[in-house]
Amino acid sequence: MSTAASSSIGPDAIRIRGARVHNLRNVDIDLPRNRLVVITGVSGSGKSSLAFDTLLAEGQRQYIDSLSVYARQFFTGRDRPDVDRIEGLQPAVAIDQSQGTHSPRSTVGTVTEVHDYLRLLYARAGELTCPDCNEPIAQQAPEEIERAITTLPAESRVMLLAPLVRGRKGKHAEVLDEARKAGFVRVRVDGVTYPIEDVPELTAQKLHDIEAVVDRIVVREGIESRLAESVRLAIKHGQGVVRVVYQTPEDRQHAQGAESTVPAASPEGWRERLFNTRYACPGCGAGMAEVEPRTFSFNSPYGACLACEGLGEVESFDAELVLPDAARSLAGGAIAPWRTLSAIGKQKRLKQLMPLLEKIGIDPEQPLAEAPANAVAKLLRGTGGKLSCVFELLEQELSATKREATRDRLVAFRGPTPCSACGGTRLGPVGRATRFAGKPIHEFNAMSIEDAIAWLASAEPDAMPQSDRGSEDQDQERRAIASPLVREILRRLDFLSRSGVGYLTLDRGASTLSGGELQRVRLATGVGSGLVGVMYLLDEPSIGLHPRDNHRLIQSLRELQQQGNTVIVVEHDEELIRAADWIVDVGPGAGTRGGQIVSQGSLSAVSADAASVTGRYLSGTERIPTPASRRIAISAKSAQGKAIAEAPAPVLSLSGATRNNLQGDPLCVPLGKFVCVTGVSGSGKTSLVMGTLARALARELNGATAKPGPYESLTGLEAIERFVMVDQSPIGRSPRSNAATYTGVFEEIRKLFARNKLSRQRGYKASRFSFNVKGGRCEECQGQGQQRIEMNFLPDLYVVCSACRGARFNRPTLTIKHRGHSIAEVLGMPIDDACELFADVPMIHGTLEALSAVGLGYLSLGQPANTLSGGEAQRIKLAGELAANGREGALRQGHSLYLLDEPTTGLHVADIHRLLGVLDRLVEAGNTVVVIEHQLDVMRVADWIIDLGPDGGDPAPGRVGGGRIVAAGTPEQIAEAGVGHTAKWLAEALQRVG
Repeated sequence: MSTAASSSIGPDAIRIRGARVHNLRNVDIDLPRNRLVVITGVSGSGKSSLAFDTLLAEGQRQYIDSLSVYARQFFTGRDRPDVDRIEGLQPAVAIDQSQGTHSPRSTVGTVTEVHDYLRLLYARAGELTCPDCNEPIAQQAPEEIERAITTLPAESRVMLLAPLVRGRKGKHAEVLDEARKAGFVRVRVDGVTYPIEDVPELTAQKLHDIEAVVDRIVVREGIESRLAESVRLAIKHGQGVVRVVYQTPEDRQHAQGAESTVPAASPEGWRERLFNTRYACPGCGAGMAEVEPRTFSFNSPYGACLACEGLGEVESFDAELVLPDAARSLAGGAIAPWRTLSAIGKQKRLKQLMPLLEKIGIDPEQPLAEAPANAVAKLLRGTGGKLSCVFELLEQELSATKREATRDRLVAFRGPTPCSACGGTRLGPVGRATRFAGKPIHEFNAMSIEDAIAWLASAEPDAMPQSDRGSEDQDQERRAIASPLVREILRRLDFLSRSGVGYLTLDRGASTLSGGELQRVRLATGVGSGLVGVMYLLDEPSIGLHPRDNHRLIQSLRELQQQGNTVIVVEHDEELIRAADWIVDVGPGAGTRGGQIVSQGSLSAVSADAASVTGRYLSGTERIPTPASRRIAISAKSAQGKAIAEAPAPVLSLSGATRNNLQGDPLCVPLGKFVCVTGVSGSGKTSLVMGTLARALARELNGATAKPGPYESLTGLEAIERFVMVDQSPIGRSPRSNAATYTGVFEEIRKLFARNKLSRQRGYKASRFSFNVKGGRCEECQGQGQQRIEMNFLPDLYVVCSACRGARFNRPTLTIKHRGHSIAEVLGMPIDDACELFADVPMIHGTLEALSAVGLGYLSLGQPANTLSGGEAQRIKLAGELAANGREGALRQGHSLYLLDEPTTGLHVADIHRLLGVLDRLVEAGNTVVVIEHQLDVMRVADWIIDLGPDGGDPAPGRVGGGRIVAAGTPEQIAEAGVGHTAKWLAEALQRVG
């Protein structure tokens, strides 16, 4: 580092000396503390190695080492990064692009911890109403409980229970001892009644319910005094809660001769009713236990809907899949799962449906499209009686079959459908019935973040709702409790809005978020925690953001830095780089050609450094040129003030799409062109392209079963022979999968090694050179290259295999070499080097050349798939397509449609330049390339742009929302029309580059 750069940082710095992690070349660098620092450089240059594998790894290691030996066993062990020393290191918090868990229980509200504050707010300041009659809940007096019991039919059997433990883990031996000392001789544990001396030992890791049996009585005259005493005793030991288990004489008759008075022995016919001296409905008398924060948690069995277990949806037969063509009649095969049945099987199903058909008035020979809509719904779901319906027969067939083929056939017609019990809210009746300021918690979670801010602001703090049942003191207490909670929730929601994700709802599943959305949602938690003196490390937070929203993100990062934190961002976005206090450019190349600090300092210093690739693009010395001519002719007349130009034929047309916030505008994609779909975050790009168009194409052309979003028509398919979707999903979750295995080039390499003269002499086949098959791999580590050692109280330790020394193959296999390189050395070789090694082997060289062309030349052939980023996985898929086209000749004949979702993710502008050249080759061959993208350079070079908006989220009173196609045309037409947010930024980019 230069003396000038060192002096400009000052004494307060994070000093790294001798960093050699991965491809870092003994790096020495000082980073200013409490500043916004951007680390940039070409893909694979070592940015993440410096930020995450050095700084973050050392910060986490130091934290774990500060814990006790016992506590350290619960953490994944961190080896000390390969660095001489790091001074001035602050506590580290990483907010990366990792999707983490894909659990359907994780939502925006739970990830940001807003839902935790909401649960506390509703539990402590909410107003509880009866789930059955919607009446306000009032307290029950002991006399009311007695009266409810005595009004049961004469000779009813009643058992009074006092809850001692409700849903808590543990063995609870002390609770049972206290119950014994109190004189109780029976207890009910998890629904089973035992003599207190015979209770089995409870499992400490499971949730348990324990209730003391206070009394067992039969309702008849003369029990009033005994009942009163028993009720008061149950209230005392149950802390105000009494559970009454009873069985009427009529219930006993229906129990088919059951005689035991113990519910556990004969549960049929026994009913339960909960009474509470604190909460009860004055109308129907229904009581419930105390409302707690977990009452509003769909991840707790005490708050989740019992029908869907808190998921909000259940797996059942889907009406659209079961009845895809209403133009058919029942006799003509309208029910898709029954089309493959024999004639006898079809006749049997029709006979079972005849009673229902006669009742709802449907003729088996009549096309179902001519029948009333409500009649078709009853045909599928029934009328609530005993008559068999389609779904009921399908469920019976699925549960009864023992043939795997039949089960797979029926399961293909099932899918997630909203839970009918909770309406998709995920919560139980009590959670849905509690209101704060007149709104239940599930309705608040369903609002967009921007709408939630506006509504919640009206409830803070003087506008807090007043109860018409409580005293003024109670209202003041509720306001005092709610006010700080409301302010904390507002603070977190406001940050989410300023980060450009204000269109999201709190109940949006975390697994449905893009990498950039999830990272900004996590960032809200970091800001909301109010930490000071912390080092935040972020991995490309601008991913998924439209240029309009970038300044919001920069303001949020500034706020985080101004709180007294160091914010280090690995980023390629030009606007964010220009906003940084300090820029570090890593390079100059990728892989072994990188790992050095090429340039660092202020924006002006890096821009003036000719050795810096980033600096040359920042200064304008290098740039991605705007095409001199478009594949679509530009008409100045048609562009004048016209927001949506007519796409040249041939076109792929999708009309009537209404998924999520889409408004049904027709989508016209010109074929044989480079098409960019853009728009602000939440405008509907993913819903339109990925959720509707891609799934419809996959179903029509590839035979996929995934259901697209609703749409009216899809035309132009006759001009497309093949559809390929290249997204950012992982190419494999096992470390045994890698770029070589995914693209198929490893098979060709193994064949080449098998053709070696020494291999033929020894009889080695291609399987000998696979680390997944016995014979050639090292059996000590089973081809993994490392072994796990259990360390008891310490974290498991992974060490290089002592037998193969990490090579993954045994010694005889490693003696076979191609041009002096063993199979293990080839797998560890960067793709660029391997490309030179196999230059004379076309079947191998073509695939490696494709990988290099998409900017992955720095990756080693054997790098595990679970260590690749989403952008790298996407480019590997694209390279696989390029290689396959090259081998099969499809690239020359065209007629394929490629769909890419933000292909510039993780790419430096220099790498984007290369990627655009690859995409141009595909289009020149007659193919169609459609990308969802926000990057301005990609927009500039596209032949056609489709801009969605005008804003994000659902349209609502007072808010524009998104879901409309606001502009379509060439980049010049979009910029000149000036409609939509993209036009402004695109016009500036076109003018700047020229």
